[in-house]
Amino acid sequence: MKRFLMIATVSTLLTGALFAQSAPATQPNDPNTVNARRENKQDRIANGVASGQLTAGETSNLESRDANLNREIKDDRQDNSGKLTGSELQQVNEQQARLNKSIYADKHNAAQQNYKGEVGARQENQQDRIAQGIRSGQMTGGEAARAEKNQKGVNQQIHADRAANGGKLTGSELEQVNREENRTSRQIYREKHNGAHQQK
Repeated sequence: MKRFLMIATVSTLLTGALFAQSAPATQPNDPNTVNARRENKQDRIANGVASGQLTAGETSNLESRDANLNREIKDDRQDNSGKLTGSELQQVNEQQARLNKSIYADKHNAAQQNYKGEVGARQENQQDRIAQGIRSGQMTGGEAARAEKNQKGVNQQIHADRAANGGKLTGSELEQVNREENRTSRQIYREKHNGAHQQK
């Protein structure tokens, strides 16, 4: 009986040691884990923008929250020689999980970005350019949030003008919308080409 218990104990210890060696070890300070989640999050936002599942307002809110989280990660790493402490990593993971749930909820709610006519085609083009900037990393979270905030303002103005005129834009309103879209287009271009990139 003693011999059986001894063999069972040794077998259990050896099996545990083998599994411990073969299991991929994730370091608590592994930046790839945090960075991989950040990149995946940006891809999901960009896909939502491109598909119209995310409105400009939803995207602006998500990008603002993401930019704040990225600043927090950067500051925490600077305070700790490029590493996150265990508690900081746990906090970041919880914040990323909440943000991922928000992305899912926003992409699957009833609100969608609808584009109509010439103005709609231009709005869709702006959203595609923002999505491409997010996907490629040319735009940081903060830059994308600002661009989305501006686009949201243009969208709200279009909606209000159409509501006031039976669903149509007058000539002067169309000119105003084009000026605002030109301004937003220049902003998107500047932010995509200013050398600031989304940290991966």
